[in-house]
Amino acid sequence: MAFDAEIRQALIEQVRRFVTEKCIPIEAQVGETDEVPQAIVDEMKNLGLFGLAVPEEYGGLGLDMETECLVALELGRTSPAFRSVAGTNIGIGSQALVLFGTDEQKEKWLPGIASGDLIASFALTEPEAGSDAGGLKTKAVRDGDEYVLSGSKRYITNANKANLFTVMARTNPDEPGAKGVSAFIVERDAPGVSVGAPESKMGQQGAHACDVNFDEVRIPASNMIGKEGEGFKVAMSVLDKGRLHISAVATGASERLIKEMVNYAMEREQFGKPIAQHQLIQGMMADSQAEAYAARCMILDAARRRDEGENVTILASSTKLFATEACGRVADRAVQVFGGAGYITDYGIERFYRDVRLFRLYEGTSQIQQIVIARELMKAAKADQL
Repeated sequence: MAFDAEIRQALIEQVRRFVTEKCIPIEAQVGETDEVPQAIVDEMKNLGLFGLAVPEEYGGLGLDMETECLVALELGRTSPAFRSVAGTNIGIGSQALVLFGTDEQKEKWLPGIASGDLIASFALTEPEAGSDAGGLKTKAVRDGDEYVLSGSKRYITNANKANLFTVMARTNPDEPGAKGVSAFIVERDAPGVSVGAPESKMGQQGAHACDVNFDEVRIPASNMIGKEGEGFKVAMSVLDKGRLHISAVATGASERLIKEMVNYAMEREQFGKPIAQHQLIQGMMADSQAEAYAARCMILDAARRRDEGENVTILASSTKLFATEACGRVADRAVQVFGGAGYITDYGIERFYRDVRLFRLYEGTSQIQQIVIARELMKAAKADQL
C-alpha cells in the first residue's frame, strides 16, 4: 500500500514517540535483564509493528518499501533488541508466505503474524551452512502426504519465542547446491521440534538466538512454501527487502549516535572549552553525519525504485554494505568522542558499539554483499555485450 504523505507522517511520528518515550528510557534495563518487557511488546502489537509488511487483507499495515524504511529508521534510534522482537515477523517470517504461500497458508498464519500473536522465525543457518545456503544438511524426506524433517539449525533469531519456523531443508539429495532445497512452515509444537537455550552474545541483549533441532518431525506436504526445490528462490526473493530494512535500522542507530556524540561534545570541556570546538572532534562528527546522510539517501532511493517495480538487487546490496559499515565507523567514533566515558557502561555508548556490530553479519555479511555487487556488475556488463 502506498501511503499518502499525511498518513505516512502520522505513522512515523507515532513510532518516534514510542521509541523516545517508551524504549530509550529502558535501554539499560533491557541490556541488563536480556529481556524486552511484555508491556513494550504489547504496545508494539497495538502499533501494528509486527504487521508492517503483511497485506491489509490479512490484518497488516501493508506498507510500501519506502514507508517501511522510514519506520525502520525510527526504530533504529534505540537498542536493536526492540526492533528484533518484531523483526522476523516483518521479514521472511511473513514474506515467504506473502509472496509464495497458498491462499490457505496465508489465511491460516498471516493474521496471527500481523497481530504479533504468532512469532515467525526463519531457520536457514546450520553449523556448516550460512552464507553458503547450498551447503544445507537438514533434510526433508517425502513419506506419502508428509515430509519427515531431520537436522539442526543454529543462531535462529526469536527461536525461543517462535510459534512457527520457515525452515530450509534439502528435499533432493541428488541435486547439487541450492537446487535441491525446499521451504517449509514448521509449527513449534510439532513432535520432534526442540529449541536450545538462548546464546550468550557480544551485544543486542534482549534479542535472542537459539539452536533449533528437528528430530524426524512429520509435517504435512501442504506446509511446503512454493514448489519442491524452490526454497532458495523463496529465501532470495525477500533478501533485497530485508537488506534495505536492516540498512535503515543501522542508519537510525548512526543518527542516534551522532546526536549523542554532538550533545556530549558540546558539554564536555577540555583545555578550557567544550571539546566540540576542537577541530579533530569536529572532523569525527562531520564524517559521521556525511556517512549517515549518504546512507539515508541510498536507502530511500533504492526503496522507491523497488516500489516502482525495479530490480534493486545491486542497489540493496550496495546500500546494506555501505550503511552497516558506516554504522560501525560512527559507533567507533562515538566511543572516541566520549573518551573514557564511552567505555563505561553508564553512558550506553559501549552498548551501542557492541550492538551494531551484528549489522555487518546478518542479512548477508559485508563480504557476501561485495560478491553480490560484483556478480551483478559482471552480469550487467555481459548483457550489454549481447
